Amino acid sequence: MINNSRKKKQPVKKMHVKKGDKVIVISGKSKGKSGKILVVDRHKRTVVIEGVNIIKRHQRPTQKISKGGIIEKEGPIRLDKVMLIDPSTKQRTRVGYDKVAGKSVRVAKKSGEMIDQA
Repeated sequence: MINNSRKKKQPVKKMHVKKGDKVIVISGKSKGKSGKILVVDRHKRTVVIEGVNIIKRHQRPTQKISKGGIIEKEGPIRLDKVMLIDPSTKQRTRVGYDKVAGKSVRVAKKSGEMIDQA
């Protein structure tokens, strides 16, 4: 007997990126492109980055969109394919966590500089 039921993925608890961060894509068709994060989906583990992974959608005319046609918009990218850009060196970096004044803040591993201000 085959059991086809799958476990539902739990949302990511602690993420290395947030909305508004500058990130770079490290693999895939958009490799090397960078931009600001517009949307973060914790359940699907994806992010939407400004100007990266452009997809084309065929849109029918509606009341909101009077003109139909082919619309270009940003598509989602998996969370593990992006890395944060270090604010001081402008290079990609891993993210660490530190305690400052009792709060957990993100720290760039390359430069040691705080990403979030306490």
